Amino acid sequence: MTDLSARAAVRELAASKIRELYNEGIGRRDILAFWVGEPDEPTPDFIRKAATDSIAAGELFYTHNLGIAELREALAAYTTRLHRKTGAEQIAVTSAGVNALMLASQLLVDPGDRVVEVVPLWPNLQEIPKILGAQVTTVALDFSPEGWTLDVQRLIHELKPGTRALYLNSPNNPTGWTVTREEQKALLGHCRRHGIWIFADDAYERLYFGAGAVAPSFLDVMDDGDRVISTNTFSKSWLMTGWRLGWLVVPPGLAADLGKLIEYNTSCTPVFVQRAGIAAVTGGEAVIARSLERFRQARDFLVQELRRIPDVEVAVPDGTMYAFFRVRGMTDSLAFCKRLVREQGLGLAPGSAFGPEGEGYVRWCFAAELDKLADGVRRLRRA
Repeated sequence: MTDLSARAAVRELAASKIRELYNEGIGRRDILAFWVGEPDEPTPDFIRKAATDSIAAGELFYTHNLGIAELREALAAYTTRLHRKTGAEQIAVTSAGVNALMLASQLLVDPGDRVVEVVPLWPNLQEIPKILGAQVTTVALDFSPEGWTLDVQRLIHELKPGTRALYLNSPNNPTGWTVTREEQKALLGHCRRHGIWIFADDAYERLYFGAGAVAPSFLDVMDDGDRVISTNTFSKSWLMTGWRLGWLVVPPGLAADLGKLIEYNTSCTPVFVQRAGIAAVTGGEAVIARSLERFRQARDFLVQELRRIPDVEVAVPDGTMYAFFRVRGMTDSLAFCKRLVREQGLGLAPGSAFGPEGEGYVRWCFAAELDKLADGVRRLRRA
């Protein structure tokens, strides 16, 4: 009989539990949805206008694999201002942040390679190396109501000689944990000694509630010859989730091969989307500042309210737009969240969607108005 199945690495991928939960609520208009990582506001007008002006001007053709020069130069200047001197030849524009992560993995990870990830973690990032046949080892963050923490020595122990890459998302989706500068230096020094690549997922670096305009980054502490790749996205900082626009910062020698990979994946990112990106990165600091203040107020309100609910434990997230809270005695987060949808019309993401280390927890995206959050808390109390 003809075998019509996908290859084993694909069959073994974990299906999205958030999508499974989302399907539970299809057709219902009473759902308060906090399950996806998306702000509740549309993209600002000046960013949209840059795209529509580009369309009106007829910029509807193929362009350079690595992105139009104007956007690459703008992103290089942005990275230089926030972190370290970066040239446009180090920038690759991608069709979304998740596409940047896949491209970085395709660029450097072979079947059978060993990679290490800090978890709980966004499910897409957990599954990308597996698609390529890599072996994934995980190191779990530790939880207490005072905060999420990383045992750096335990992570370093797992970064054994021969490990190909460390995947580190900070600020972290779903926990909000953020790596410290001292932890970065220790990890970078170890990876440098053993030739281990660091794939830094910096999607939430601007949604950071600590001191400064940006979360600690490996770009701040690395040397020119270090094996560090930073991936980023326009989705969160500039309210552009649906635009599917991201970028990579790579060592200069990788750009040519990266361009080949982009050609064989997506060819290029649409020019009008890139024009929107230029508007965002050059004129969007006020957008980020407003979002950060909104999200800080939302975070503080939600954490305070959750801590008033018996059997709920939650730490204050250092960054992102998520509260990842534990419900004592709950052992099946997917079933729990399905019940919330079914009985209360409340859409939250099950912790198990972020790996087995997330079981017993629930993620709440708080990028929403306070009255909506308050309504959600009332529904959770009823449950």
